[in-house]
Amino acid sequence: MRSKYFRIFGPAAIFFLLFVGTGNGQNTTLISLDQAIDLALAHNHAIKATRTLILQNQAQEITANLRPNPTLDADTQFIPFFSPQYFSENNLNDTQQFDIGIGYLFERGHKRQRRLQAARDQTAVTRAQVGDAERTLAFNVGQQFVSVLLAESTLRFALEDLKGFQQTVDISEAQLKAGYIGEGDYLKIKLQLLQFQTDVSSARLAKVQALVGLREFLGYNAVPADYDVMGDLAYEPFKGTLEDLQAKALRERPDFRAAELGMTAAKSQILLAKANAKVDVNGTYDFTHVSGENTASVFVSFELPIFNRNQGEIARTGYALTQAQEQQQAASDTVLSDVANAYEAVGSNDEVVQLYTSGYLKQAQDSRDISEYAYKRGGASLLDYLDAERSYRSVQLAYRQALASYMTALEQLKEAVGTRNLP
Repeated sequence: MRSKYFRIFGPAAIFFLLFVGTGNGQNTTLISLDQAIDLALAHNHAIKATRTLILQNQAQEITANLRPNPTLDADTQFIPFFSPQYFSENNLNDTQQFDIGIGYLFERGHKRQRRLQAARDQTAVTRAQVGDAERTLAFNVGQQFVSVLLAESTLRFALEDLKGFQQTVDISEAQLKAGYIGEGDYLKIKLQLLQFQTDVSSARLAKVQALVGLREFLGYNAVPADYDVMGDLAYEPFKGTLEDLQAKALRERPDFRAAELGMTAAKSQILLAKANAKVDVNGTYDFTHVSGENTASVFVSFELPIFNRNQGEIARTGYALTQAQEQQQAASDTVLSDVANAYEAVGSNDEVVQLYTSGYLKQAQDSRDISEYAYKRGGASLLDYLDAERSYRSVQLAYRQALASYMTALEQLKEAVGTRNLP
């Protein structure tokens, strides 16, 4: 499991690589997606709290393996409290009675061994459930990381677009002074600049919010407030068959593993219930001094299993096993459905990305460049130019969103399969 290797090797490597120098001479904390996931697994308080469930179960194993404590009893009889004149050595030796004994409960049916095995099986279930929580956390970090990349890409595009349109505004101002365009057209272009400036402000806010959301998953103490991410929105072709992924998921998914272990735990509970039906024996050894004589006594007592033979608990644990078996089948269906849905989502988003890269991006760019060239030379109207500019921006932003959706779908598929290593 990824978290297992991280706990052994990860912290030192992360903090060694975490601080990367930037071109302006300052040090900015940059993290990759893999580092972000490792930081979250190490510092996220919710997952750290969840991991304590394993320790709690291991403590219950200690309790389950404890033997019964022996009992010690003592008494003295015929003390002459109301006749103090009889307090003498002879009276103590000949008249008063002293008893001291030790007792022990002898458990039958291997109860202690059954308790311990049941506790260990429950610990295994809990460990798998914690692994499932780590799987979900890794997906949440990956999804939020993609949101940061999308916000960063959108911000860069907005800044570049603003810079390019500012040049158009400057040229239009020169054309206005030279008398090539009217003041009305110039004001329309100048007002359009407001949209570009607004886009930059919105993109900056989106990136800040995305980084804050990611930092919440990582843990606020894991990274400084001015941290950033490294990476870009990128298309990585995915190759893999649905059948192979589903088979891999049934091997890798910790929630399915927990369901399988739940059946083992249910069987242990049945054995424990049957062991508890066995009658335990109380044995006591007493030493007695009375009338100047020392004697010993042995007592044995046990219940007669006439009415209570733990029938109800044995029946309940049998039904619990049936429940665990049905839950295992339900978990299998969930795993197969999750993988199928995620696989189709990847394919659908892949098709959308391919549509943009097959020609629409270039067509939008060419349309904008042609309209801009024609407008600056009087061959196209201002409305045609502005319309081409809006179409170009819309296509570029939609393409970035398509890339982000594709990368998020890949993260969803990794979560559905239960591993971050996909074909």
